Amino acid sequence: MPSYPVVPYVPTPLPVARKMLELAKAGPGDVLYDLGSGDGRIVVMAVKEFGVTKAYGIELRHDLVEEARRKIRGEGVEGRAEIIEADMFNTGIRDATIVTLFLLTSVNRRLKPKLEAELRSGARVVSHEFQIPGWEPLITANIYEGMIPHSIYLYVR
Repeated sequence: MPSYPVVPYVPTPLPVARKMLELAKAGPGDVLYDLGSGDGRIVVMAVKEFGVTKAYGIELRHDLVEEARRKIRGEGVEGRAEIIEADMFNTGIRDATIVTLFLLTSVNRRLKPKLEAELRSGARVVSHEFQIPGWEPLITANIYEGMIPHSIYLYVR
């Protein structure tokens, strides 16, 4: 088990995921890492709809890893989308141009030194709902999915 609070699995609604990728200006040439990738929806969307060169999901839960891998096969994006079953704190992300998050503020706080150490200048970090303490978002966007509001924070290193 990880030494940080386990984040409950709540899938990012598809309109929110799409807005996250739009804010990050995801596209060809980008390498995306979705930390705590759940069922792989952002990884698949990044490749299929936004044409990112490569998208990786890092997920700890075996059942979600298997579900995401099935989704990748079903969508025909093997080779460009990959799910890694691992602890995000022990997985390198140095080649990332975009990192997506839907984690708790306490986990984002603990993740911040890793992001600062590994991400190169210009990398975009997009967080759904929870800010990264100590970082100032370049853009804060609000989107409604039905009656439910969602906040999205875009940071640029």
